[in-house]
Amino acid sequence: MYIMDIYNITMVVEMKIIISNSGGQPIYEQIASQIKSMIISGELNEGDLLPSMRLLAKELRISVITTKRAYEELEKEGFIVSVTGKGSYVASKNIELIREQQLKEIENHMQSMSELASSCGIELDELIEMMTLIYKGE
Repeated sequence: MYIMDIYNITMVVEMKIIISNSGGQPIYEQIASQIKSMIISGELNEGDLLPSMRLLAKELRISVITTKRAYEELEKEGFIVSVTGKGSYVASKNIELIREQQLKEIENHMQSMSELASSCGIELDELIEMMTLIYKGE
C-alpha cells in the first residue's frame, strides 16, 4: 500500500490517494474511484487543476499508462476535462445528479443483499450489524 500526497504547488490541488496491490481492484480503478469521491464530496471543486499524469505516476510509483487510463475513465464519465498542453481539470457537473446516480446504484446493491440475506434466514438486525462492521472497516 502506498499513500501519495501532492501539495498545492502552482495551483495543483492537494490530493491523498491510497493504492493497494493486495486487493483485486485494478490500480487505475482505485485512482479513478478516489478522485470521483473527492469530487462528489467537494474536496475537489469545478475547475481545480489535477496533477499531470506523469507527476501522479511518479508520486505513486506506477506507470504513466495506469494514470492515463484512470484519467481517461474519469473524462469518459464526465468528472474531468483534459486540455492538451494545459492539463486536466475537474469538470462542471451537477453533483446532485452524480449523487443521485450513486444512491440508485447503492439501492440496487442493497436490494440484492437484502434478497440474499432473506433467502439465508438472516434477520434485519444481523444484516445491519454486518453492514456496520463493513462500513467501519472492522
